[in-house]
Amino acid sequence: MRLITKKVSKKAGLPPGSLIHVGDRKIENTRIRLIEYDENNFEEKELSSVKECFVYKDTSRVTWLNIDGLHDVDIINKIGEEFGLHPLILEDILNTEQRPKMDDFEDYLFIVGKMLCYDTDEHQIKFEQASFVLGKNYVISFQESGGDVFKTVSEMLRKGKGRIRRLGADYLLYSLMDAFVDNYYLVLENIGERVANLEDRLINDPDPGTLASIHDFKRELIFLRKSVWPLRELIGSLERRESNLIHEKTDVFFKDLYDHVIQVIDTVETYRDIVSGMIELFLSSVSNRMNEVMKVLTLIATIFIPLTFIVGIYGMNFEDMPELKWAWGYPIVLFVMLIIGVFMLIWFRRKRFL
Repeated sequence: MRLITKKVSKKAGLPPGSLIHVGDRKIENTRIRLIEYDENNFEEKELSSVKECFVYKDTSRVTWLNIDGLHDVDIINKIGEEFGLHPLILEDILNTEQRPKMDDFEDYLFIVGKMLCYDTDEHQIKFEQASFVLGKNYVISFQESGGDVFKTVSEMLRKGKGRIRRLGADYLLYSLMDAFVDNYYLVLENIGERVANLEDRLINDPDPGTLASIHDFKRELIFLRKSVWPLRELIGSLERRESNLIHEKTDVFFKDLYDHVIQVIDTVETYRDIVSGMIELFLSSVSNRMNEVMKVLTLIATIFIPLTFIVGIYGMNFEDMPELKWAWGYPIVLFVMLIIGVFMLIWFRRKRFL
């Protein structure tokens, strides 16, 4: 089961802005990829040293610097010093337990969010932090591991498709954020299938393991909700163009992204309500099964009440009981008891007790 928070005790007592990586090391070595482009030119390369990217800082083209792996504090620190990032921003980048938010520093915007993927083998939602820095002509993205979430953006840049090569760094930021928000839909599809399977299991064959699965699923949806809800406010701020770095041409695209986030939130809330209702359904199902068992036992006991009464009468040791001397007394009593039992079964069936 996923922990609510990772251990942050190693930061205790340190002053604000201290650069300590909080999280799991998800790749062996930090990778740095740089893409520089304009409408007519495109350049892409893997950098072996962080110093190689510094010459691209003040070019007239749009620069996208992507960092995969946050465990190397020295690389993050050098990038921060060269691009003039506040130490608190660097601290937030390295702390993978950040709540999605946006900070405006006038010269640049800092955005942090949660990327999601669904592990089909473990049937769990995996969370990963993604951070973005938007400057005048550049975007820096930081990922915990090198995934393929931004693959579509890279392909559009290489092929020059759409308007991405014609517009500025703010549209690149929109494209990157749109890519990982679209990935939420893939996660929600898997969640929907899991909800359907849980409902079938709950109705057909509920057991204590089903209840444990529901509780684990509900916990994951709580994490998902915490990751998605802050995006509403974050993208709403970008949509309102509260920063000079967001141009009017890009405003309509952030509005569309805002609508996507609202749709994701509505879906998450729907699934959360369904899973919450599953607990009540499980308890109701267990209670119904218990009632069925009790009903059967009660009917059996009810049938045997008159039979026990008859047997009890003839089990008394009185000498003046006339039936004791009858030759056919024993078969007659058995026959009467059989008739009573059959009559009661028929009556229970007509009353729909069975």
